[in-house]
Amino acid sequence: MSRLVRRVCLTAAAVTVTAGLIAAPVYAATAGTGVGPLSTAASCSQAYLPLPDPACTPGAKNSDVTQSTIGSTICVSGWTATIRPSTTYTNGLKKQGIIDYGYTDTSMSDYEEDHFLPLELGGAPKDPRNLWPEPHSGDENSYSKDSVENAVKKAVCAHQVTLAAAQAAMLDDWTTAKAVLGIG
Repeated sequence: MSRLVRRVCLTAAAVTVTAGLIAAPVYAATAGTGVGPLSTAASCSQAYLPLPDPACTPGAKNSDVTQSTIGSTICVSGWTATIRPSTTYTNGLKKQGIIDYGYTDTSMSDYEEDHFLPLELGGAPKDPRNLWPEPHSGDENSYSKDSVENAVKKAVCAHQVTLAAAQAAMLDDWTTAKAVLGIG
């Protein structure tokens, strides 16, 4: 299977992939990558907003980031810039994700191709199961999630919470992660 797979495009046979989190259907087709055709039908639900549909975007971990490596990875200033995928890569995913989620607003600038499990907390940089078009609009949006990510990373790097607990809280519901972790 190509390392470029799309979350849920109904254009190829499904396979089940486990990313160390949960098993989820993944289909071999990615917009703009030459891997498969662009799907035109919504296949992911907006019912979970401000979270992604867990069947489409379950999250995925970066195996290089563990509790024992946080001092040389996520807790190093500027480290995420060294692993962040280019917009050339993420724009194809964003375009297809806007279709997959059935957003009526199709302006690319109204979304962030967000890492559901943040890079700052050991999220997989290029795994499509960890990327989705998160809206900039609404009360709980891409901008408010960024501040939660920063606060949770700070707590992990200060050894106030474990990486595993932080990852679980973010994947369960980033809007409650700080409260769940007891960091304010």
